[in-house]
Amino acid sequence: MRSLEKPRAIIVGGSLGGLLSATTLRAAGWQVEVFETSPNELESRGGGVVLQPDVLDALQFGGVALPNPPGVTSGERIYLDREDNFVERLYMPQMQTSWSLLYRAMKNALPVAIVHAGETFVEFRMEGEQIVAQFESGRSEQADLLIGADGIRSTLRRRLLPEVVPAYAGYVAWRGLVEEADLPLHAADVLRDRFTFQQDEGHSALAYLIPGDNDATAVGARRWNWVWYRKYSREKLDELLVDRHGVARAFSLPPGTTKSADIAQLRDDAHALLAPTFRALADATDDPFMQPIVDLRSSKMVFGRAILLGDAASVPRPHTAGSTAKAAANAHSLALALSSIWQSGATIDTALKRWEIQQLQRGKLMTDLGISLGNRVMNIAR
Repeated sequence: MRSLEKPRAIIVGGSLGGLLSATTLRAAGWQVEVFETSPNELESRGGGVVLQPDVLDALQFGGVALPNPPGVTSGERIYLDREDNFVERLYMPQMQTSWSLLYRAMKNALPVAIVHAGETFVEFRMEGEQIVAQFESGRSEQADLLIGADGIRSTLRRRLLPEVVPAYAGYVAWRGLVEEADLPLHAADVLRDRFTFQQDEGHSALAYLIPGDNDATAVGARRWNWVWYRKYSREKLDELLVDRHGVARAFSLPPGTTKSADIAQLRDDAHALLAPTFRALADATDDPFMQPIVDLRSSKMVFGRAILLGDAASVPRPHTAGSTAKAAANAHSLALALSSIWQSGATIDTALKRWEIQQLQRGKLMTDLGISLGNRVMNIAR
């Protein structure tokens, strides 16, 4: 380590996991640099996020200022049948926010100069106790720690654990966002102030409100976020992953890429299978996007001074509402472990090993729960 006062971390990945790592490590006294492959802002990605305590704890530790309120509250969970009848109601208050709100808040908490867009990580090497990261641009960065927070497609994980690859779970999540004012009143009256589900044979839908443009939470300025889990064969999935430009995508169809014929088919299927409220959401969505549900769990997270964090290490199915929370817990606990080395006399390496033991167990519990929930909801025998 060059300086005990200011050790340095290189973070690969500028999405939520990378920004959580950057904000919490900076709060723990580390220098950080974030490198993101995409040359553009990532704000258009994703939809709704359930605001779990782990996320709030990590943001508070990292000094990240959130809007007030930071999301939209739902007071109860309801379950609809295919005719829009309520089959179950549960008092279960929680807050939902948007991916974009969290992304902007963390970006705003970091100095502009430490976040580098358009930099693709290639490989690393060790030089004594220092780790050197190489980028496609030819750039080389030296640090005390390299963090792979580059998600399900993690380049660092492929270098370290090439045998660990995402396994398709047999179904996908279709997603959509609808401006609050664009939904017919009959559907809005059912959904408002609620976290709404429809569970049927082999498919499941859910919907809730999230902040709108500029993180707006005023009535009328918010967005409806909906998800529809549907089974597809691997062959059908491969067809769906060919986007409107003829490009075969590996892991998702981002907004703006779904073929018009597939959007039309999705709406037809919604009218055949979903309750009127969910049909209205599908009809009002101009640009649905899709993500295959996968299972992934790494057997290790620490490889000397290179580590995996968030979805780069393990991917819980979204039924847990825990992917962002897991990344937050990974990052927060890492910052706490590394901030304690000055008081305890421990080394970075011993702190990382202790952190790995705890976080591997957390990842296993979360992924096991997601598989159990998903297979039950989707009626998949395993």
